[in-house]
Amino acid sequence: MPEQSKLKGYIAGIIAAVAYGTNPLGALFLYREGFNPPSVIFYRFTFAVILLAIILLVQKVPFKITKYEFKVLLSLGVLFAASALSLYTSFKHLDSGVASTILFAYPVMVAVIMAVFFKEKASMMMILSIVLSIIGILLLYQGDGEAKMSLWGVILVLISSLTYAVYIVVVNRTHISMPPFKMTFYIMMFAAIIIGIYSFCVPGSHLMPIPSWTAFGWICMVAIVPTIIAMTMLNIGIQNAGSTPTAILGALEPVTAVCISVLVFDGLFTTRLVLGIALILAAVLLIVVKR
Repeated sequence: MPEQSKLKGYIAGIIAAVAYGTNPLGALFLYREGFNPPSVIFYRFTFAVILLAIILLVQKVPFKITKYEFKVLLSLGVLFAASALSLYTSFKHLDSGVASTILFAYPVMVAVIMAVFFKEKASMMMILSIVLSIIGILLLYQGDGEAKMSLWGVILVLISSLTYAVYIVVVNRTHISMPPFKMTFYIMMFAAIIIGIYSFCVPGSHLMPIPSWTAFGWICMVAIVPTIIAMTMLNIGIQNAGSTPTAILGALEPVTAVCISVLVFDGLFTTRLVLGIALILAAVLLIVVKR
């Protein structure tokens, strides 16, 4: 049974990574429709909450949660809202493939958090993986003089990566036992509330009306694929395979995002970009070897 549980976790982690890697596809099309980042994320989370509520009602899953679960799920909602907002905003400053590749620093961050706060021993292999990931990120930031790059964009992606890493650790360490769709429902609900509050408090971040049926279709896409599917599978992966292995499986995220950037948005696929991706992937593969 433990081996079957791990296999279930690995499969869920792979599905989550591919699904989450489609984030740039929906976001960039919605930006072309005139949306700002908070509007995209708010509609993404809100539509996901509505769909998840319908699923829970059909499955007759009770909505009741304990005070402890409320605190944990609220924290996860805040973390995921911060991660999504910083990532989607970075798409305004960086090539989407580059942004999603820098985001992949989060498995190394997960390993560091586990070592510092939960006393997992940091080996030389772990230190080497961190060095490789930093070099890879620097290569991505330098670009080739043509790709859209900015220091602010890189900072935003690193913030997204860190909050996503903390999210993964919290899911793993709190050991909440509830149906996956129910867990995703509450996380998305709290995240939507946070984004709604942000849009009212920050100038220039007001929520915008949905301008067309095309935009509505893309909102449904980002609500289902990189939200409901990705988050539910991510939580299943973390609970069955562990935080670090699930984070490592996220290697498929930048691969998916770069393919979308090159094939759909005519993004650049340069030698420097390939080298940066290779170094970041090598960094997390070292963690796999360690384990």
